[in-house]
Amino acid sequence: MNYKKINNITGWIILLIASAVYIMTMEATGSLWDCGEFASCAYKLQLPHPPGAPLFVLLGRLFMIPFGTNPIAGVNMMSALASGFTILFLFWSITHFAKKMLQKDGGELTGQQIFAAMAAGAVGSLAYCLSDI
Repeated sequence: MNYKKINNITGWIILLIASAVYIMTMEATGSLWDCGEFASCAYKLQLPHPPGAPLFVLLGRLFMIPFGTNPIAGVNMMSALASGFTILFLFWSITHFAKKMLQKDGGELTGQQIFAAMAAGAVGSLAYCLSDI
């Protein structure tokens, strides 16, 4: 397999792992800080405090629809999935820079170099996924 295909497959696996972690640990109800405000604004389609985040409110309202009796779980699910995609893009950023560092004069990467780039991306992105920031 070539580098691009391995990078894409590994990236999507990282997305699944990160999304599973975030979904399993998401809160079922509202929490203390801005989450409750954003969820209530999404429920009524109003704007929260500045800067407003209108896209978040509109997408939050869409994610509330399948959750019927517990609409705040929909907003929390949306945040969990968005965080999973953040980890995916972090993985692809790390592997992009790793490839640039390992590739000499535009040549092909060896199997060990591909493994090193994928391992660097997986460790970096999953470490960020599991960190408490």
